[in-house]
Amino acid sequence: MGAGESGVGTAILGKKEGYDVFVSDKGTITNQYKEVLRNFEIEWEEQQHTEDRIFNADVVMKSPGIPDNVALIKSLLEKGILVVSEIEFASKYTGATIVGITGSNGKTTTTMLTHHVLKHGGLEINMAGNIGDSFAKQVAESDALFYVLELSSFQLDGIIDFAPHIAVLTNITPDHLDRYEYKFENYIASKFRITMNQNENDFFIYDADDEVISAYLEKHPIRSRLLPFSLKRKVKNGGCLENGNIKITIDNNEFIMPTSDLSLKGNHNVKNAMAAATVSQLLKIRKTTIRECLENFHGVEHRLEDVLKINNVQYINDSKATNVNATFYALDAMKSSTVWIVGGVDKGNDYSELYPLVNEKVKAIICLGVDNSKIVNAFGNCVDNIIETQSMKEAVQLAYKMTERNDNVLLSPACASFDLFKNYEERGRLFKEAVREL
Repeated sequence: MGAGESGVGTAILGKKEGYDVFVSDKGTITNQYKEVLRNFEIEWEEQQHTEDRIFNADVVMKSPGIPDNVALIKSLLEKGILVVSEIEFASKYTGATIVGITGSNGKTTTTMLTHHVLKHGGLEINMAGNIGDSFAKQVAESDALFYVLELSSFQLDGIIDFAPHIAVLTNITPDHLDRYEYKFENYIASKFRITMNQNENDFFIYDADDEVISAYLEKHPIRSRLLPFSLKRKVKNGGCLENGNIKITIDNNEFIMPTSDLSLKGNHNVKNAMAAATVSQLLKIRKTTIRECLENFHGVEHRLEDVLKINNVQYINDSKATNVNATFYALDAMKSSTVWIVGGVDKGNDYSELYPLVNEKVKAIICLGVDNSKIVNAFGNCVDNIIETQSMKEAVQLAYKMTERNDNVLLSPACASFDLFKNYEERGRLFKEAVREL
């Protein structure tokens, strides 16, 4: 169900493994994916779900975008038909060592940084999950000895036996609550599913400064070996700060590197580097390689991406910030007065944690969304100048008129993109195009 990257990838793997495969999408399937399905001689339908066909299945792979509470999914479960995610299905057909990375924020950067180090360290490794070609497609066509997977809560909701050898949890802050009955505890439990099938020979790397994670671990002990990282306290095994250095310790084996040498700036990126370095230590990558890779990694598109400097004003694309916590990091990283472009589809956001940063750093707010009332109400007392628009081009032109030398223009929406854009990538691309046209 669902003929996007994960659906079509699963269909390819299913066909290879001898399944009778049928792909069903309630929307329109893109021409690119139709072509792939035709080439593999896989049956498909679009703009409908033929229930007779679907109820005839032994196993249904549900794309992560389809909520668990839709009627068809409920009917499948009531009939005892197995409904799984692509991650669950594909993991059955590879013997690879898997590093799984999840978290509300930082998971893409940590996944790409980890892959960067492990690949340069000489491992035969693929990257998949929420990023790049689907995991299932890679297992079918170019299986590797190692995978680093970026995993969303939706992908983890559909696992049964999936167990990464190394699990990383970057942080947990309220996100996607519309999919979890607006209950934060449901979302927390979903993130921790990454550990549910791990055993004593596996590892769990996590942010020990995150109170939500620490509180959960106190009540729900897990079987894998814990390797915390922290900016605030010393840890015996795991990562911490010591005299301006990252220090990773695993069984008396130490890796030390000055934080000033990291290519990515900001405390959140120190944590991402700690997580990646801990994984790399576990997988026996040489320390010089780890150090070099942390020094030369160039970051992720749409995540605090410097676009252009125009009239001494820096334009920054943080379109990937689809929740309040990601935007908190972005505003926290601003060193001068900022025009902030914000808005989109609100997922149950509480903006109050941004008030101190907005008061300190934001000179004007441009709301870019179909319904901006919540943002206007939230920040009306913080900022005098709040303007609404539904056009990226207009948003950038307005920002241009409001800025002075040494200001920043920051696109950091704190919301999903689906009201005006296909996805956060399109939103970020259009921002960059509009900036280049100034």
